[in-house]
Parts: sequence; structure tokens; C-alpha cells
Amino acid sequence: MTEVTPLQARRIAIRAQMLDGSATSVLEVVRRLGSLQLDPTARVAPTQFLVLWSRLGFYDREDLARLLAERELYEWVAFVYPKEALPALLSRMQRWPTGDTAWPRRIREWLNANAAFKRYVLRELDRNGPQLSRQFEDRARVPWPSSGWTGNRNVGQMLQFLSARGEIATVGRDGNQRLWDLAHRWYGDTEPLPPDEVDAYFAEQRLRALGVELRNGRWIAHRDADDRPVRRTTLLSPFDRLIHDRKRTEALFDFHYRIEIYVPKAERRYGYYVLPVLHRDRLVGRIDPEVDRTRGVLRINAVHWEDGPVEIERPVRSLARLLGVREVEWPQA
Repeated sequence: MTEVTPLQARRIAIRAQMLDGSATSVLEVVRRLGSLQLDPTARVAPTQFLVLWSRLGFYDREDLARLLAERELYEWVAFVYPKEALPALLSRMQRWPTGDTAWPRRIREWLNANAAFKRYVLRELDRNGPQLSRQFEDRARVPWPSSGWTGNRNVGQMLQFLSARGEIATVGRDGNQRLWDLAHRWYGDTEPLPPDEVDAYFAEQRLRALGVELRNGRWIAHRDADDRPVRRTTLLSPFDRLIHDRKRTEALFDFHYRIEIYVPKAERRYGYYVLPVLHRDRLVGRIDPEVDRTRGVLRINAVHWEDGPVEIERPVRSLARLLGVREVEWPQA
């Protein structure tokens, strides 16, 4: 571990996240990042596709599904992980949900109350092989309490919880619907990592992927840190790991960023789904894009710069190509 300057820290963080243009494949990116968040918000494109594009430029979006089908990658609790992480994941699954706070207690109590429902799901998968959620009957004895997001979704909750516990697994998709099967058929005979090694595994992976972390006001770099200058411009998903920790983003880049999806339109400062602009080793601005698939247009509703503008037409047109639209509409001057 080495203390570095703020400039070095920015360059290290960008290179550690493969935002320097060095990435060559989807698998390489996921291995380096350690995980890839899955999020369906698609004002522009689902998060996972934007995160990959920020690093690779134009690529085949089918690569992610192919790697999952080939079991080079595994999906667990809304993230995708490389296969080398599977032993550590299996160890975490065995102990999920951890803790004795209200949330894990609520899950354990609900599963215990619906033990027959759980047995039914496992039995159906054992007999029939992979199934979609709509193929299961809702046999919950105790409904999962409605929160506005999960009301009347007992089957979905059961499948989510059994997957998190490592009893079933996501083995594919039919459109946006997940295909489920028994975990042992998907994970094979992989041995879980001993519990006392799991936290160390993920802590090492996390620091390597982030490149630097702030400790008592000092930037500390991972031993593999690379602080060479970065000469690239790209756009970032609101959920990109470079900026997902908003306080860290402010400390590292002096850039205040908040997603405004849930802010009333009249109160938004920058826009509904704003992408920060990463130029070399700085966050220099943000754009508010929107895809009009009916017209085949990527519409840029607004562009906001921190200081002065930089050239972003090339990355914007690359993004339009990824989205399968031909034209870009810029805001009126």
C-alpha cells in the first residue's frame, strides 16, 4: 500500500476501473471490476450495458448473455460475477441472510412460515428442470407484506430468497424473465471458500478494482496501481463503480453528482438520467440523453459543463451506435 497525491489517485482509479481504453472484452471487464450490477432502468440502456460500453466502446451486447450461458459468469443478487468468484459467493449464500436485525429476521420468519411453499418450488424444479416464475403457483401460506414494490409477488420473493441462499440459481433468460433451476445443477461441485477467507477475498478484490481508497484524509493505492496519464473521453452510467460512492466521487474529483430520477421534474437541476462526462483524469460535465426509438434518435436534452466544454461527439455517436439508432439530436444553442 502506498500513499499517493490526488492527481495520482484519480488516474489510478480510472485505470483500475478500465476506463482508460485498455479493456478488450466483456469477460476481461467483469473480471477486473469483480462484479457488474444489473439494473433494468433503461432511459438510455440498462446499467450493465452502459458500464461495459464506457470501457469497451461499441461491442456485441449478446456477449454478456453468452458468457452467462457458458458459465464464465454467474448471476447472484442483481450482480454478475466471474466464475473465479464462485467459491466465495457460495460461502456467502450459505450464510444468507446474515445478521439479527429486523430485515434478515423478517426473511427467515417468512421462509419458515412458508416451508411447504419452498418445498413445492424445489420439487417442481427437480421434476421439470428450468422454469420461469410464471410457471409456479402462488402457494404462500403467509403473504409477503406489500411495500408498493413487492405486493402480491410471493412467487418472486420466494425465488429471490432461495437464489440468495444458494438453493436455486438463475440459469438463463426468456426475454426479461429469469429462468430458474436447482443450484447444484448449475454450480456443480464447486467447494465454498472457508468463511474466514471470504471477507478478505472480497476486500482485496474491491481495493484492486477501485485502485485507491481514502484513509484518514490520505489516498492509499493498491499495490498494482498504475498512475500513468489517461487520454480518453467517455460517458458514465449513474451506477458506474467509479462514481457509485457519491462522497468518494466528491473527494476524488471535486464533482457533486446525484441521480434525479426520483426528483420532481420542476426541481431537477440537470435532468432525469444524467451521464457524467469523464475526460482524461477529470469529471468535466454531464449530459441528459434520451432514446427515441420510434424515430431512431438519441436526443441530448441538455449538456452542462463544470468549466469549459470538451469534444464529446465521438463518444455520443458511439453510444448511439450501441443503442441501434442512427441520429443524434443536440440541444438548441
